[in-house]
Amino acid sequence: MSSTWELTGGDVIAPGLTAVSPVGGGTVYEAWLAFDERLHAPVVVKIVRPDHVDDPLSRLGFVREAEMLHRLNHPGIVRMFAFGHGADHWDDRPHLVLENIDGPSLSSLIKIHGALPIHQLLPLGLELAAALHYLRGEGVCHLDVKPSNVIMGAPAKLIDLSVAMDVQDAAALDHPIGSDEYMAPEQCEPGRRGVVGPASDIWAFGATMFRAAAGYRAFDREPRWAQLRDEPLPLPSTVPPALAEIITDCLAVDPDDRPEPVEIAARIEPLIAALPVPRLSGFSIRG
Repeated sequence: MSSTWELTGGDVIAPGLTAVSPVGGGTVYEAWLAFDERLHAPVVVKIVRPDHVDDPLSRLGFVREAEMLHRLNHPGIVRMFAFGHGADHWDDRPHLVLENIDGPSLSSLIKIHGALPIHQLLPLGLELAAALHYLRGEGVCHLDVKPSNVIMGAPAKLIDLSVAMDVQDAAALDHPIGSDEYMAPEQCEPGRRGVVGPASDIWAFGATMFRAAAGYRAFDREPRWAQLRDEPLPLPSTVPPALAEIITDCLAVDPDDRPEPVEIAARIEPLIAALPVPRLSGFSIRG
């Protein structure tokens, strides 16, 4: 069975949804920019790959993500407009209709331009902290916060809740879950390293902000899960000490030692307020 639907621009994904161009995907899903006739607007359609349509775990993950997105509503989290799935036939196309966010992923931005400038980095931290605060209040763990799951819109938005789960389910995990370089120690070895929970997202936030501030990862990619053995690499001297301290605190090994999202926001806000005010060179504007 094929791993792709072999769509091209102009093909009908589902009634009222016309494919425009591919925008990525993963092992289980492919993603397309599409035009939604009901909304009369561009959307992103996340489609379960044909070789995963009949897989019970993929189906379960699809339904779980749809239910999770349906209950969440925050400016910093991608919105879902609709979802559809077939009955029993493999050629039905289970799909989610998601908000099309105007902006690149954080990972692509870093790949092209390197570390973010401070006037972009600080608002990013504040916006992600706000989204994580909301998820904590809703009793939800994202469990896959990383640069490729952050779209640099206005505001920045978290996407891909395919492994997100309720706090109670996260605490009961007995196997690794997440993306290797952005997994808190307790996600790598649940139980042995601590309980997976909202603080795990804070660690991933710290690793994400480290990458955005430095242009490189906090830990070497090899060997796997270097965060279980090594200290984070040093941040560049260009990162303000107050921000470097926040990032370091988020990467604490013990989940109890990591700050909560509201504390992170409270520490970032004065740093934003202290940024230089933009001025036009050569003259001033008076009221």
